[in-house]
Amino acid sequence: MSLLDYENQMFLDAFHEDGLLVTAKGLGIDRILKNFIKVHCDPANLVLVLNVSSTEVDYLTEQLEIEGVKPLPKVITNEYNASDRQSIYLQGGVLFITSRILVVDLLTDRVPIDHVTGILVYKAHKIIDSCQEAFILRLYRQKNNTGFIKAFSDSPESFTSGFCQVERVMKSLFVRKLFLWPRFHANVVSCMEQHQIDVVEVQLHLTPAMMACQSAILDLINACLKELKRCTPAIDSDEVTVENALTRNFDQVLRLQLDPIWHQLGPKTKQLVSDLKTLRLVLRHLTQYDCVTFYSLVKSIRSSEKTFGQNSGWLFLDAADSLFVHAKERIYGPEDTMKKAKVAEETTRQQENRVPILEQCPKWEALSEILAEIEEENVKQGLSSSQGRTLIAAEDDRTCTQIKDYLCEGGSTILARMYNKYVALKLGLQEVSEKKELDKYPNKSKGRGKMTKKPVEKPEQSSCEYTLTQMVGKIDDNTSSRANPEGNEGLQLSSQDAYYGILSSPAVVVHPLHGCSDHQGLMRTLQEVQPRYVILYDADMQFVRQLELFKCTRPGLPLRVYFVMYTGSTEEQRYLTTLRKEKEAFEYLIRTKATMVIPEERDGKAGDAPNLARDSTPASETVSSRKGAVEKPQEQRVIVDMREFRSELPSLIHRRGIEIEPVTLEVGDYIITPEMCIERKSVSDLIGSLNNGRLYNQCVSMCRYYRRPILLIEFDPTKSFSLQGKYDVSREVSIQDVTSRLTLITIHFPKLRILWCPSPYATAELIQELKIGRDQPDGATAMTVTAAEEELEWSDRYNHGPQDMLLKMPGINSRNYRQVMNKVESIAELSSLSQEYLTELLGNSGNAESLWKFLHQQGGVIEESTNQKPSYKKNSKSNFHGKGNKSSR
Repeated sequence: MSLLDYENQMFLDAFHEDGLLVTAKGLGIDRILKNFIKVHCDPANLVLVLNVSSTEVDYLTEQLEIEGVKPLPKVITNEYNASDRQSIYLQGGVLFITSRILVVDLLTDRVPIDHVTGILVYKAHKIIDSCQEAFILRLYRQKNNTGFIKAFSDSPESFTSGFCQVERVMKSLFVRKLFLWPRFHANVVSCMEQHQIDVVEVQLHLTPAMMACQSAILDLINACLKELKRCTPAIDSDEVTVENALTRNFDQVLRLQLDPIWHQLGPKTKQLVSDLKTLRLVLRHLTQYDCVTFYSLVKSIRSSEKTFGQNSGWLFLDAADSLFVHAKERIYGPEDTMKKAKVAEETTRQQENRVPILEQCPKWEALSEILAEIEEENVKQGLSSSQGRTLIAAEDDRTCTQIKDYLCEGGSTILARMYNKYVALKLGLQEVSEKKELDKYPNKSKGRGKMTKKPVEKPEQSSCEYTLTQMVGKIDDNTSSRANPEGNEGLQLSSQDAYYGILSSPAVVVHPLHGCSDHQGLMRTLQEVQPRYVILYDADMQFVRQLELFKCTRPGLPLRVYFVMYTGSTEEQRYLTTLRKEKEAFEYLIRTKATMVIPEERDGKAGDAPNLARDSTPASETVSSRKGAVEKPQEQRVIVDMREFRSELPSLIHRRGIEIEPVTLEVGDYIITPEMCIERKSVSDLIGSLNNGRLYNQCVSMCRYYRRPILLIEFDPTKSFSLQGKYDVSREVSIQDVTSRLTLITIHFPKLRILWCPSPYATAELIQELKIGRDQPDGATAMTVTAAEEELEWSDRYNHGPQDMLLKMPGINSRNYRQVMNKVESIAELSSLSQEYLTELLGNSGNAESLWKFLHQQGGVIEESTNQKPSYKKNSKSNFHGKGNKSSR
């Protein structure tokens, strides 16, 4: 599929020069990435693609396969071993690869880095200087200064937070150019105007009760925000507003501001944050779901004793009373109607069981009218169901389910069913049968009849009054037969989130906008269904742009979009705020680009980029002035366990001029010297390891093989934590207490050192300081150390003192010391053995000679040895056998 004019310009800008491409949401950043992959799908190239999820990989591969691209990109996962990965690298082409696998292969020289054509980085707004992708790019630029680096992002807002955010990202990406493509770019506007969509705006008004509920909720949110600002002066008043509280990411913005001081906040402030989250949920339910769901939510909040007793005070405001009254009004009608109903009832029980009115959603009726209009137009134009397909895009799966139920059963039916389920049963009332409810509450939906009650075995064979078909359910990829209305036998939907087969004429597909199991599911459905009509049940900026792009790429096909929205509602304001924030983000980036000063060596191709420089000399290391010659600095090295590459610490260690050697370690996480081993834990890992006993086994292994074992605990200084409860302070040692277990660890392992570090940056600095003046570790030796459970039990059967002494002797290593302790009773017995017997015992003549000389050499004279066999001395002070220092676990 060819690119549009503005997409061609995007592609050419990024193709000719390395840089960061930032586009507006929905303008086709995935199409640009796909074309870069398409261009380099050749064995003569070796291009690596980073930061792409598995669903995105599947989508891109499918699109390339449709366009006939060969060979297709390969996907490298942990299913391939090291040798297989190395051979795949040598085959060339485009490779999708996880960052953890690639950084290990780069450090072990499995990747022919000199032959790498370039690297494509997707979702570049997530790149920070300590992440794995930044580590990969730094390793790449150190050994390859000719390959390209292209970065892509469609989240301009992410580059505006923090200090010089876009400059920091570009520094980590090793790029100098910034390409900006907002929706208001002249080329984009020109392209979209040439292929305009037929848009029908359906402006709805909230019912009086809904409007009253909305006003009450906004007043409550405003009151909570004012109180929050009063209690927390450090909060940013410009960001914490009622308008921003309507957006999706407001909770995240609020927590980012409060996280550094969260442990200093009082209970009232924390409760205000929780109440704001609750009120935002209530506001979303008002415009998103039906009256019964909304009333059930507000009623549960009010009736909950925990919430009622622990709220910040908003439940006692007049606005809260107004919210509850008008939410109830949507169920039972205005107050005067309810009073008349009470007079008409005869018994007290009937007085409590008022006849519900059950106000229907205005969008439901509008949806019925739109579908009736579509069906009428298809009949006039003589279009079949396959030619006049309709796609309904709603907010989430719950909304899609309600739309499906409404179109199949009618609004009154599902409202009555939900009323019986959520309201009537809680009051202890008997559930009314569906037929009785339908007689009492006539169907108000226009153009849609109710479902017939004829029992059917197969959903495909069901029939309804006025062309309704029974919904089969959610599409399953493993199901071969799908619900295909008449004339649509060849249509197959790959998205698991789509509802299909609701109506036979027009053919309707319902798909959620957010919360999908497949992030590309909506685009898949759009391409597979090829709809003539699209109903935007809920507004979404990104999908609107995708529809514009869909129309531009298919200029000959008609497309009509019905834009359904509540006028003067928070739904409308949320959509407008999203547009405004993206526009302001691009304006900020444009101003930043105009004033940004980027050094020529930023891209690292000259080999002297500032972001390639590594601090190889610690601040505490001094050079002696008495040395006459300049010594070549020793290469610093740290052995790192493979599993640790999920964290950012290896990258930070490498930035300090220390080489990283990745191996599979059974004992410890980091070997920084031949004698020093580090087991790294977060606070949550520490508590879990203490509770399940795993930390004890790890300490046993470290103390057995390393002279200086270290338990390093990392914590976040901006977040509070506690190793014991608020009222658990006691002088007695309890095995259930975390602090007691940690104390027992320190008692049982006196060699163990416990270090606390406030961040990975501090940990990297500490490791650099600990390595000063010490030897470098050996990866091969570290890999021989094993921590199998049977070995721990075996070692505890012997005295630890003689074991430690034996392991320090020349010729003794982790492979042969077991054989010695099984065959020899004590060190005294060992010294009486002949060199020939030691050779037989150790299995190596060199090790036997080293040990024999060490045991028998005194003052340079070799004593004459005996040829006797070992005889056991039961009472030797240096016996290996005996009761070990086994501690209670």
